[in-house]
Amino acid sequence: MRFLVPLFAPLALALTGCAATLPPETATATSPTLAQGAVSSADPRATAAGEAILAQGGSATDAAIAVMLALTVVEPQSSGIGGGGFMLRADGDSDDIISIDGRETAPAAATPTRFLDAEGKVLPRETRVFSGLSVGVPGNIALAAEAHEKFGKLPWAVLFQPAIALARDGFTVNRRFHESLAASKGRADKTDAARAIFFGADGEPLPIGTTVKVPALADTFAAIAAAGPEAMYGANAAANLAAYVAGETPQDGAMTAQDVAAYDAKLRDPICVPYRVYRVCGMGPPSSGGVAVGQMLSQLERFDLAAMGPDSPLFWHLFVESQRLAYADRELYLADSDFVEVPVAGLVDPGYIAVRSALISPASALAEIEAGVPPGAPLARADGPEEPESGTTHFAVVDGEGNAVSYTSTVEGAFGSGLFFRGFYLNNELTDFTLTPEEGGKPVANRVEGGKRPRSSMAPTIVFDATGEVVLVIGAAGGPTIPVQVARAIIGVVDFGLTAEAALGLPFIMSFGDVVVIEQGPLEAMEDDLKALGHGDIRAAAPPLKANALRRLPDGGWEVAVDPRLAGKLDYE
Repeated sequence: MRFLVPLFAPLALALTGCAATLPPETATATSPTLAQGAVSSADPRATAAGEAILAQGGSATDAAIAVMLALTVVEPQSSGIGGGGFMLRADGDSDDIISIDGRETAPAAATPTRFLDAEGKVLPRETRVFSGLSVGVPGNIALAAEAHEKFGKLPWAVLFQPAIALARDGFTVNRRFHESLAASKGRADKTDAARAIFFGADGEPLPIGTTVKVPALADTFAAIAAAGPEAMYGANAAANLAAYVAGETPQDGAMTAQDVAAYDAKLRDPICVPYRVYRVCGMGPPSSGGVAVGQMLSQLERFDLAAMGPDSPLFWHLFVESQRLAYADRELYLADSDFVEVPVAGLVDPGYIAVRSALISPASALAEIEAGVPPGAPLARADGPEEPESGTTHFAVVDGEGNAVSYTSTVEGAFGSGLFFRGFYLNNELTDFTLTPEEGGKPVANRVEGGKRPRSSMAPTIVFDATGEVVLVIGAAGGPTIPVQVARAIIGVVDFGLTAEAALGLPFIMSFGDVVVIEQGPLEAMEDDLKALGHGDIRAAAPPLKANALRRLPDGGWEVAVDPRLAGKLDYE
């Protein structure tokens, strides 16, 4: 991964039994399981919105939409209707699973040189990120409408009521939101409208405990609740959004009303791989999450991870090596499959996985990592520089009928592009494209193209047991760390027998090129062991990790798990 800025710098701004059960739990659920289902999200107020919809007889899909809308209000730094997302939905009566792609799209006029100046040099970060150049057509409302049409039970307008109440009546600034505002000055307060809502007369973020009202967002929600997606993508709404973004776009390739009106959420084929006795399903392109998680787990399956346990330097070494192989493939092959050939089947083919796994040695790290050549791979490909991904939020929902939804939503960086429209922040998702269209004369798969969706790391995931029953609904936030967080947690639950919350709280380690970043804490004591295994450049950091999960319990209830790193971040004093 060839990032242009220091690791985690922008990321930190966004986040400051029976056959159906997984290994035995060692702790209780973090919150009660409702008779009608369960919800896990990054903010208790959004969780409550989902629970309220379930209590009214809503489906898991209904509740997930309500959570997404509520997070637009209380966690605008991470996600919202100005961004996009990916949803996985598993049927409670079968092992059927579908995935819906609500990823943002580039304007039709966007070209591969969108982020380059007239001399072919990469534009300054301020220009390419904090302007209309970075804004893709938002997809979350279209995704929600598509999902609701197929799997909703309650009327569309009902799903908006919790979020409308939060925006109109007000919500309290918690510690995490205040810290994110403070870290994002110059971005969160880029517009007069946002500054008037979230910052005081002195220009400083509103204090913890302040009640904030966003009437413009309440009005936007009310309009979409009444008119449906037309209020987001219809002629008038499309023209207004496009005109605003175009007015903030410093060069050609601006968004048009037709770009907005033409947006549609797409059904995609999920990616499923076997792991131990389980089936792990995730999102396909334009996300790299499903492939990366599947590859990491499959490459490690031949090792007895359970015998090693999380206190073993050997386990963390093997995990890093698997990451390195998976991310090398990701950089070369993963992109929007509507525009470039993506060898998805080849990347998770058992024969190919066996070849890649054989490269992993328990004795030493590979000196160099290169992408493999999976079946069906296009050969003329190159990797290019990219802006680090960041931000994002995840939530998981199950309903009383056993239907499950895993939904990851994002505006990319903290507060997206900083542009504020109709009460919500607009994404800077187009910076997830590679900044240059080719390297060494070879095309880059994830280059900018008109109408294309940028590659994502989002990895909403659902795990099934051998009987086809859902046993784990999981996902994470944190840009390129997402697949690593998800794979690590699945190993924690499946191999180490941890609760979901304990698995989410496992130490973090990830390879960024030749640098191995370890989370400050327990892994620092293993640094010498890891260096002895060939990992030379190890750096301790505090990466912005955030994950959520639901795990089936032996009694049929659900453990509601939230990343323990959020403890102390959600208080109001």
